[in-house]
Amino acid sequence: MSRQTEKLTDELYDYLLSVSLREPDVLRRLREETGKLEDGRMQISPDQGQFMAVLIELMGVRKVLEIGTFTGYSALVMALALPDDGHVLTCDVSRERTEMARKYWDESGVGRKINLRLGPAIETLEMLLDSGQAEAFDFVFIDADKTTLDSYYELSLRLVRPGGLIAVDNTLWHGKVIDPQAIDPDTEAIRAINAKLKVDQRVSLSVIPVGDGLALVRKR
Repeated sequence: MSRQTEKLTDELYDYLLSVSLREPDVLRRLREETGKLEDGRMQISPDQGQFMAVLIELMGVRKVLEIGTFTGYSALVMALALPDDGHVLTCDVSRERTEMARKYWDESGVGRKINLRLGPAIETLEMLLDSGQAEAFDFVFIDADKTTLDSYYELSLRLVRPGGLIAVDNTLWHGKVIDPQAIDPDTEAIRAINAKLKVDQRVSLSVIPVGDGLALVRKR
């Protein structure tokens, strides 16, 4: 029993991974290659990926919408957790980074489950709505540019089914959310979405300290 979440030292985090992480080799190699990139910090942690995979299995998810692909680790971990008839639609603007993703998706054997849409995500989401896909998705993962978070969230609420889940990444933002001197647009956008989620009666909410903070939002 503990009155608050245990603070993870590097050693305790390594132990956590050692007793729980079941990461296929293709995911490990993608994570390690991404970690060598200048912007490799943008990738989710492996324990967060495994947690989202368990959520997908628990919910019987078949249709996933991902906003922000990067090098494809999260898309791949979710695709691996889906049933044979499941698929991930993922949005990004970077051809270079998603080319790296495609290499690992194809190698994994589940690349056929992943549909990449290159271009501004707002345009893709609006196109999905215009094509009659409101409430068509079971699970949405938002991990893209922060200044557009509110728009991503509102569109995702229209695209996810009642009872479906939206996961919003980076809600703790490496601790900058509690730094009064951090007033950059990204930090302010994250503070704003956190405040909005706290009072949004359209959803149920839990923010958990996995990775860089993950808000789990269930549409009522």
